[in-house]
Amino acid sequence: MRLNKISGFMTATVAQLQHALQQVTSQYYRLVILVGPPASRKTTTLQAVAKILDGQIVNVNLELSKKLLELTRSQRSRQVEHLLREVIAAAPGDVVLLDNLEILFDTALELHPLRVLQVLSRNRTIVASWNGSFEGETLIYAEPGHPEFLQFKQPEAVVVTVGKSVNH
Repeated sequence: MRLNKISGFMTATVAQLQHALQQVTSQYYRLVILVGPPASRKTTTLQAVAKILDGQIVNVNLELSKKLLELTRSQRSRQVEHLLREVIAAAPGDVVLLDNLEILFDTALELHPLRVLQVLSRNRTIVASWNGSFEGETLIYAEPGHPEFLQFKQPEAVVVTVGKSVNH
């Protein structure tokens, strides 16, 4: 029975994501944000979509960290956007699936994560996994009081919400 629950969940979420991908093709920013709390199956959903699109998922934390290691602390904030652009450019396909974005929220990098994703989605469709929530018309990352807490009112992106973990 648990497998049926997961299968039904996956089917519905993947269908929502496919619809969102069709929706963004005519928008200025071709950005889809898959938002949900940790352990809400965002990665599993991206894997299913990657299979359908014959694509691959980019682990942003891993790929960007490799590139940032070569730089001094002061160079990182100046180069991070350019390096992320390189990571995305190296990904195959028309749709780029991004997972593990936490590094973009590191306050030391002085980055505006949503704006960067929007700018990068001008040339290619991007689906970005986002740890947080979407309440009303506000996209939220982290909890109030957390140093990386951010909220964006009416983000110019199509947002697909993933529910809580099946274990809860």
